[in-house]
Amino acid sequence: MNIVYLIGIVLAVAFTIFGIIVGISINPGETPMFSFSFAPDSLWNFFDLSSVLIVVGGTLAVVIACYPKLAKSFPKHIKIMLQAKAFDPTMYVDQLVELAQIARKNGLLALEEKANDQSDPFFRQAIMLIVDANDPDRVRSILENDIEQTSARHQEVVAMYERGSNAAPAFGMIGTLIGLINMLKSLSDADMNSLGPNMSVALVTTFYGSFLAHVIFNPIAANLTARDEEEILCRQIVVEGIMAIQSGENPKFLRERLLTFINQKQRDSSGDEAGAKPKGSKRQKKDKG
Repeated sequence: MNIVYLIGIVLAVAFTIFGIIVGISINPGETPMFSFSFAPDSLWNFFDLSSVLIVVGGTLAVVIACYPKLAKSFPKHIKIMLQAKAFDPTMYVDQLVELAQIARKNGLLALEEKANDQSDPFFRQAIMLIVDANDPDRVRSILENDIEQTSARHQEVVAMYERGSNAAPAFGMIGTLIGLINMLKSLSDADMNSLGPNMSVALVTTFYGSFLAHVIFNPIAANLTARDEEEILCRQIVVEGIMAIQSGENPKFLRERLLTFINQKQRDSSGDEAGAKPKGSKRQKKDKG
């Protein structure tokens, strides 16, 4: 679960509500210096059903009109975004090193069984391409084209939420203009004391549009972009690893080369895990002796 995203959204909503219902006064030279006032009823000032329909309904309508095929996959996108770490590059490095060891010992055909055990379809396809003794240039071309097309599909999804982020403030402004026009049309017959409340209702739509854009759509687009980068990185590692296995590269050198794709912290953790096994085996041998 992507806890950081959930915490961020909860804090954004909490601070917004706090700013609405809590008033803070600063009194220099007095005790206490700060005084607080609570007005929970103020929340009702920010609710207007017509504004909700204009902003939320209008934004969703534009998103659906621009991306009719992608809009229905919204629950799937949320599920992907909430995954804590779907793609772990160190795991791919370890698996590729293991495959390299098997290939050097038993040949490329021995990797077919490992390919059938893979849950990642891209990784499975990459292994089968070298098992079937395809030309290295053809293998790399197929895999890199797959990466490009996958990234293009992901970017289209991200663009859908960016479109929503752009449309929400626009519909907020449209709602504000609608409210102002209606208010000014009836201004000659209206009580001047109602001018302030009517103006506040007109501005509520701008609040809805900004909130929807920056608290809902923008974080989703940012998280989906991060997931895309993680997946593309792992696929690039797979391509380099598979090509090295096909050329018969030494597993030790292969690990060192693949680790250059990830940051230093992940390299250190991967190195510690890889180095822990030999120490354990030596200790066991010593105990047996």
